[in-house]
Amino acid sequence: MQAGLGRKVFNFYIIFISGRYRQSEALEGGPKTKKMTDPIADYLTRLRNAISANHRIVEVPASKVKKEITKVLHDKGFIRNFKFEETGHQGNIKIALKYNPSTKQPAIVKLERISKPGLRKYAGANELPRVLNGLGIAIVSTSKGIMTDKEARAQHIGGEILCHVY
Repeated sequence: MQAGLGRKVFNFYIIFISGRYRQSEALEGGPKTKKMTDPIADYLTRLRNAISANHRIVEVPASKVKKEITKVLHDKGFIRNFKFEETGHQGNIKIALKYNPSTKQPAIVKLERISKPGLRKYAGANELPRVLNGLGIAIVSTSKGIMTDKEARAQHIGGEILCHVY
């Protein structure tokens, strides 16, 4: 047997490494699922990947924050349509992406996560950023809900800057 090749014996993998056998963990119960540390980053990454692959529809796991971000993106014209599906405990969000009919360019050029679990970014009403000199939006989580930077400035409230979209 060559080094590094495995052989299945009684639900264990025996791996031959440099003349010795080493026993790895049992294969019971299937693969373990990991808890997601940043679901908003996962949501934005799924949208980015679907846009780069020129998909028309993308499906993401639902949460209250993701639903509100999706509503903001729809209201500002970055996505064509969306639909909430209540399947099981969590549900899904189906998002129809928007493309220019003549050039086939996506409406969303860039999605950038700003506030991360390791480093949260907060800004007061006067310090909210202008994305692309007002052509893009910053999605802000405030005490009044999730909204754009322009709406938060108009209501004189600050909050956590979730992402930039343009």
